[in-house]
Amino acid sequence: MESTLKLHSDDVGKLILRLTIAGLMLFHGISKIIHGIGWLPPVLNQNGLPGFIAYGVYVAEVLAPLLLIIGWQTRPAALVIAFDMIMAVGLAHRNNIFTIKTGGGGWSIELEAFFFLGAMALFFFGAGRYSISQGANRYASETAGS
Repeated sequence: MESTLKLHSDDVGKLILRLTIAGLMLFHGISKIIHGIGWLPPVLNQNGLPGFIAYGVYVAEVLAPLLLIIGWQTRPAALVIAFDMIMAVGLAHRNNIFTIKTGGGGWSIELEAFFFLGAMALFFFGAGRYSISQGANRYASETAGS
């Protein structure tokens, strides 16, 4: 087995993507741990959803990123983050879908889109070799579903 790190390694790319999506999302989760989610149940209630599902944000923004960082259950964790972003846009940012930020430009929901698309890429790519699962199960390997 060759032990040198290649500059064209798909596994290194998957690791970087996992750490980027998970690391940045984890900051959002930590913020919610520190400041709470008291603002979220009323938003859910206004949209006909029960307030208790607000606690799912801790799963999506703390637990799922931690799973991505270590590379275990990568595909389900990525789907949880993607679903979180769908909920965030649907509940809090739906009026911004077709708007551009004033001042600096950019899509008004570009952060949510970044997390959603990055998580979907991880769902399709899997964790790769540099993970706890080392690509050895259907939730991490490149051959999931085959």
